[in-house]
Amino acid sequence: MKKILFVCHGNICRSPMAQFIMQDIVNKNGHQADYQIDSAATTTDEISPTGLGNAMDNRARRVLDQHQIPFKNHSARLMTKADYQNYDYLVGMDEENLYDMNRISSGDPELKEKKLLFYADSMADVDDPWYTGDFETAYQEIKRGCQSLYNKIENLNN
Repeated sequence: MKKILFVCHGNICRSPMAQFIMQDIVNKNGHQADYQIDSAATTTDEISPTGLGNAMDNRARRVLDQHQIPFKNHSARLMTKADYQNYDYLVGMDEENLYDMNRISSGDPELKEKKLLFYADSMADVDDPWYTGDFETAYQEIKRGCQSLYNKIENLNN
C-alpha cells in the first residue's frame, strides 16, 4: 500500500484538488487497492475551533468538474505529527507548506516531505489559487505533479 498525503495552507483548494486528481489517475490505472490518498492543512485557518473543517472551495470543485475529475465531500483537516509515520509521501504545494510540514512533523529524517512539482523535476511552487484566482493553472500544475509522482512511484515498484 502506497500512502500519500497532499498538504497545503488551508486544505480547501490545492491539496484536495491533488487528492482527487491523484485518486483519478490511480483509478484509471486500476491501482485503487494499492493506494491510500488524503489531504491536510498546515494551519487551522479553514478549521473551526470545534474542529469542523470547511468544505472544498467552490472554485476548486468547479475546475475539477470541468476536467471530469470525480470528487467526494471534503472537510479541511489539520496535518498531525502522526501523519509523518502514517504516510510514505508527504507532498506540499509550496515552500511555505514544506516549512510548516517540517515544523509539524518535527523534522524529516526519512526525507518523505517534498514539494509536488519536485516529482516533475521542478522546484517551482504551485501558487495558491485562493490568492491568484487562477484555478485552471493550479489544476494543470497539480495534474502534472500528480502524474509525475504516480509514474515515479510505479517505476520504483516495477
